Amino acid sequence: MDVLVPTLLMFFPIIVLAFLIRWVRLIKNNSDIQVEQNKKIISLLDKAENEK
Repeated sequence: MDVLVPTLLMFFPIIVLAFLIRWVRLIKNNSDIQVEQNKKIISLLDKAENEK
């Protein structure tokens, strides 16, 4: 038990860093998807405007 707590505390920053990197990666992927969706929406709106 004496070794377990310090070992966990030693790996805690590494685990937190891994979760932060994963979180940032997910945000970037989702923002890329959002940009593509926005481009499609704009093109559809332009097309609908030109048909009037």
